[in-house]
Amino acid sequence: MEQEKEAAEAEISEISFDEFEPTSYETWKEETILALKGGDFDKSMFTKTYEGITLKPIYIMSDTEALTHSKTYPGLESNLRGVHAAGYMSKRWTIAQQSDAMTPTETNAVEKRELQKGTTAVSFRLDTATRKGLDAKDAVDNDFAKQGLSLSTLADLATVLDGIDLAQQEIALHGGASNVALLANIAALAEQRGLATKELSGAVTMDPIGELVADGKLPRSLDEYYDEMAHGIVWAEKNAPQLRTVLLEADAYHDGGANDVQEVAYTMSEAITYIKAMQLRNIDINTFARHVRFHFSIGANFFMEIAKLRAAKMIWAQVVEAFGGDQAAKKINLFVSTSTFTQTTYDPYVNLLRAATQSFSAVVGGIDGMTVKPFDYAIRPSDEFSRRIARNIQIMMQSEFNFLQPVDPAGGSWYIESLTHEFAEKVWAKFQEIEQAGGIIPCLENGKVQAAVKAILDDRFKKLATRADRAVGNNMYPNVTEVALEIPAIDFAAIRAERMEALAANAAKRDMAQVQVLLTALNECDGSEAGELIELAKQAMAAGATMGEIAGILASDATPVTIEPILPHRWTERYEEMRRRTEAFKARTGENVKIFLANMGPIPQHKARADFVTSFMQVANFDVMLNNGFPTVEEAAEAALKSGADVTIVCSTDATYPELAPAVTQLIKAANPKMKVFLAGAPSKELKELCDAAGMDDYISVKSNCYETLVKMQQERGMF
Repeated sequence: MEQEKEAAEAEISEISFDEFEPTSYETWKEETILALKGGDFDKSMFTKTYEGITLKPIYIMSDTEALTHSKTYPGLESNLRGVHAAGYMSKRWTIAQQSDAMTPTETNAVEKRELQKGTTAVSFRLDTATRKGLDAKDAVDNDFAKQGLSLSTLADLATVLDGIDLAQQEIALHGGASNVALLANIAALAEQRGLATKELSGAVTMDPIGELVADGKLPRSLDEYYDEMAHGIVWAEKNAPQLRTVLLEADAYHDGGANDVQEVAYTMSEAITYIKAMQLRNIDINTFARHVRFHFSIGANFFMEIAKLRAAKMIWAQVVEAFGGDQAAKKINLFVSTSTFTQTTYDPYVNLLRAATQSFSAVVGGIDGMTVKPFDYAIRPSDEFSRRIARNIQIMMQSEFNFLQPVDPAGGSWYIESLTHEFAEKVWAKFQEIEQAGGIIPCLENGKVQAAVKAILDDRFKKLATRADRAVGNNMYPNVTEVALEIPAIDFAAIRAERMEALAANAAKRDMAQVQVLLTALNECDGSEAGELIELAKQAMAAGATMGEIAGILASDATPVTIEPILPHRWTERYEEMRRRTEAFKARTGENVKIFLANMGPIPQHKARADFVTSFMQVANFDVMLNNGFPTVEEAAEAALKSGADVTIVCSTDATYPELAPAVTQLIKAANPKMKVFLAGAPSKELKELCDAAGMDDYISVKSNCYETLVKMQQERGMF
């Protein structure tokens, strides 16, 4: 006890770091140059991104001294640091896991399960046909039940939401280019249940420009959709003030390959277009802002995605301020989802890691809601396992990892604050460029936006082809022993028959004369009374009209709008197509491209390059014949010729290549001129002259275009 007392009373000396001399950037740079051993500092240490931002190797305090936005408080001024003063501690982000079930009954089961297990919003995806305003009977096969629900009637919606209390659960639904029919259906169901629509919260949205960008066409003019948008906003303001009815979705740009600056700039230009259209319809900026939601996909560049979300808050605040909006209107409502573009169909469990890092970026960047896409999203309809894992990523972040605090965890970071500032400047410049050209619509009509997005997509594909960018399991580290995920057979004919039966049952019990009167009233609605369109559509839905009939009557005598669409892609799709080509050839013929490794000398001499070319060739799932090395060129050539391989690759060291590589090549070519011989590595000028003279066909190195090399080998093998 006495010792403890003495220890407690002992004076603790103050810790000082004065003995350590502060290190300057110049000192750090000098040490780094020494460590590079002759490498170019600027080429090695600076990284240029797809956004045109050059990342510095190190950021220091002086990088943020001139910045002002980062010195504000969360929930105030620019909202850079978040729209809520207490961050997630005052309001957790919404876990909006989205069902992709195809029938009302199945969707109801999935939704109940999701809500029971931690999802906090009712969210299901409508199939392409429903979003286009088509009932099952009018849908083409490619659009029917495509990654979502075929929904037509009030009875369908009642089945979907059976046992789900809409007064207690937030809604996160998107209707496509128009939300009139979906919003009316929700309102009709609420009335049927005796639920006041004022109790509804969340979003039932429309985004005509987003659908135009993705699909390339709309059945009627944008002005008609703007009229509907105005009706929806006014109706919601009066009847469902907690409901957002407009979506600004950047997914079409993201899935098309756009960089993050393009995503935000184009989406903000869309926002300007909507704001101006609503002002012409007597809807002010504050009212519009209360009923709009933004949606971004979160990509693979961890820190860039954080900067994107933080910058989007600040830019939206500037846009709203320019239109005279108040402080509340400046607070963006921001939902996100993990990226489809970066998902892969080979080695799909790596998608779990991608989803984890992307969702982490989103949480740090600050969001109001998120969907984590299941790891098999790009392959098949999700199952219980894939949905559970995706859902639990968010639940663990909230419940186990304590990501609810602190507020704005990136705040003050020399790197992220600098990156956010530069990102915002890039977005503002791109945004002004679009506005000076007339806005997003003229730039879509003349193809300027599409060309800009394609240029980034082509650059992404090029960097993947040369493996400057790496996709684990696809262009690097392929798992040739993996067993493909089982894709369940979907009986679309049975689903369509079920939907047709439901439509017939609805038609049999409704009063068609009354429905026709209400549809005619919809067609004749002149918009003189704002919000009237939604009320008329609600009455029509309650009387038994279908969502397709409502969409059809609204589109009667309309003039379609067409542009060049920005088609969706995934960054590894070309590698996946290449690998499937090999697999199909093997299944059809029992043959493959066969690669023999002429490994020269003991294992330490050839292993590094043998491992490299093995992985290189297995990207296309070619058969690679391994060995522990050959002591002489004669033995190596003899083994290569006996192997029956299409290609022999000589693997050794730069020091031994002049002696070994030309000799092996000459022996092989003399016996079998048709066998290709490659060298593992980038040869010097002198070595290449020797190898070329001996008949060497190609050279495989880190500078090689992996994709083009492998596709050429497939062509030569007759795979296509």
